[in-house]
Amino acid sequence: MTPHAWRRVALAFGVGALGAGAAPDGGTGDMPPNMERYSLVLLKRPLNPAPVVAGPFGDQPDPRLRGMCLYRTSLAEAKALAEQDPAVKAGRLEVEALSWWVLKGAISFPTPDPTGHR
Repeated sequence: MTPHAWRRVALAFGVGALGAGAAPDGGTGDMPPNMERYSLVLLKRPLNPAPVVAGPFGDQPDPRLRGMCLYRTSLAEAKALAEQDPAVKAGRLEVEALSWWVLKGAISFPTPDPTGHR
């Protein structure tokens, strides 16, 4: 798989491969030392949406919620990456970005093999 294809896979699954723990300003803010900060991006249907082909999450109280992405980068960069999604650019989805703290080491993401082998 090409590097471009892996980037698309990472974006599709919402996994940014940049450093964890950074606050939007590049620091760690008031985060406890045993925590890591991730940037959670929610993809929501706008109030007056164009037709969307992909379905929402199941069993949810808010039908506007369409998907999510989890990035290991600053909140500002996560939002900028999510705003490059073609559905967002077309106005079919909108981005809501939040900081999410988890216990250090609780989440890990495998690094894709750039050769496409497993």
